[in-house]
Amino acid sequence: MQLKTMLTGLTATVLAAPALAQDLEVVGKPVDGAMGFQPAATSLATQLQGLDNLLLVIITIISLFVIGLIAYVMVRHNRRANPNPASFTHNTPIEIIWTLAPIAILIVIGAFSLPVLFNQQEIPEGDITIKVTGYQWYWGYEYVGEEELAFESYMIGSPATGGENRMSADVEAQLVEAGYSKDEFLLATDTAIVVPVNKTIVMRITGADVIHSWTIPAFGVKQDAVPGRTAELWFTPEREGIYFGQCSELCGIAHAYMPITVKVVSQAAYEAWFEANKGGADYVDVSAFLTN
Repeated sequence: MQLKTMLTGLTATVLAAPALAQDLEVVGKPVDGAMGFQPAATSLATQLQGLDNLLLVIITIISLFVIGLIAYVMVRHNRRANPNPASFTHNTPIEIIWTLAPIAILIVIGAFSLPVLFNQQEIPEGDITIKVTGYQWYWGYEYVGEEELAFESYMIGSPATGGENRMSADVEAQLVEAGYSKDEFLLATDTAIVVPVNKTIVMRITGADVIHSWTIPAFGVKQDAVPGRTAELWFTPEREGIYFGQCSELCGIAHAYMPITVKVVSQAAYEAWFEANKGGADYVDVSAFLTN
């Protein structure tokens, strides 16, 4: 099916306007041995990473201060240096300081963290709205308010795509055919969400059976998909490329095998992709519409 859809997309592109297809850069994915965050591809992710860096500085200062106090007490008030211990029971100035100082620290943290939280939770009007439904163990997507465009997304190598949740020669061939590398097994899906760069995307998220969680680390977004409820998140991708995520709520035996793929492309490529896929046609990958 993947080969058929790719050929269909390539044919449509040639008929519409001669162009050469090119691969999207893989921007957001986990890297073995790496530390820190994935590259921030939205303002939300940039704010979250900045907040994390600020908190790291604050907790480092606090930790060094406490370690210094402990070291001072060990040296200044050990039995050898201070054979006659003091007999006082309290010290009012110190008690005022250790009460007010944590309050001041929390106010500083709140002053920086609450705007980030509000920015996440205040959902703007979206240029594109997509309904996301979590299933055991795959994702369903429906572009809301557009002409009919809905599809399901399975991990390449899952039983639904002819695999057994493990790497094999057949699965590797599927990955290569879809434009992925062997290293992207467990991350790549047979279909992908496609959105245009620099547009506001609103995701309406729910679950069909148990609780799932839709997450793209490079976008700085995560939202539980709860059966019977609909929650929303938003993002505005600032860089074209391929971004991977995973279900982040333990949802059953195949929880590890329901990844998420988002492809951010130009407005022209998005529109061509949408036209090729609307109306329930066989899924055509957006790579067929990328041009040099």
